[in-house]
Amino acid sequence: MAKNTQQRSEKSAAKALAAGEEELRHKVRPGTRAMLAELMQWHGINMISEAIQLMIINLHAMGPDGSSHALKVPRHKIEITENVARNLYQQGARRAAALDISEQA
Repeated sequence: MAKNTQQRSEKSAAKALAAGEEELRHKVRPGTRAMLAELMQWHGINMISEAIQLMIINLHAMGPDGSSHALKVPRHKIEITENVARNLYQQGARRAAALDISEQA
């Protein structure tokens, strides 16, 4: 006799529990999802869960030093051009002069 959907779900849940499996959920923005899709395409991986699991296993195998680069949070470098710096300085000087005048009055 064929099992119905509920019986299959119960069997699957019992099997996952016995194996100690835990479901992880994570929300990502479109750009992050696109990068994951590209990684999966490069390596011929079709399932997201497989890609994530492989990344975790391989990063862990690299150890603390080897995996540190991959887990470093990217920081944006802010560079202020000479024109912007000059503009900021001039605005600050004008405001300081205006405050000096108002304090003398």
